[in-house]
Amino acid sequence: MASSFVVRTRTRHPAEALFDLSLDVGAHVDSMAATSETTIGGVTSGRMALGESVTWRARHLGVTWTMTSRITALDRPHRFVDEQVAGPFRSFRHVHLFERREGVTLMTDLIRLESPVFGRVGERVVLVPHLRRLIGERNRALLRMLDAEESAARQG
Repeated sequence: MASSFVVRTRTRHPAEALFDLSLDVGAHVDSMAATSETTIGGVTSGRMALGESVTWRARHLGVTWTMTSRITALDRPHRFVDEQVAGPFRSFRHVHLFERREGVTLMTDLIRLESPVFGRVGERVVLVPHLRRLIGERNRALLRMLDAEESAARQG
């Protein structure tokens, strides 16, 4: 049985800008510096498109992991889905939703995973809290990048 969780992030930035940055491989690498995440295959720079894949290598929970994800659905600027096609999970699906209302963008991350190693209890006690924290950190990093872009545009 799979585990799932949701992370919600609110921002004043436009949904389109956040959507595009969320698909940018370089922005992802920058946002995950703490895990030494890097690209080792597939799309290694720029914005990913429907059907494209990337292979990541990162250190999580004291172990180096390699995972290949593919963009399996894309409806700019509202929704995209990335799914593991090879890697440490039995299954891993990440739905990214972007909704703009009354000057606020709500970015919602829906993650569903199954681990062949941890089992349901390990997923809930170890993986879900770890991944929830990582997604939150990633989202805050993306917002800082948009803040910096906005500041540079005002100055330049």
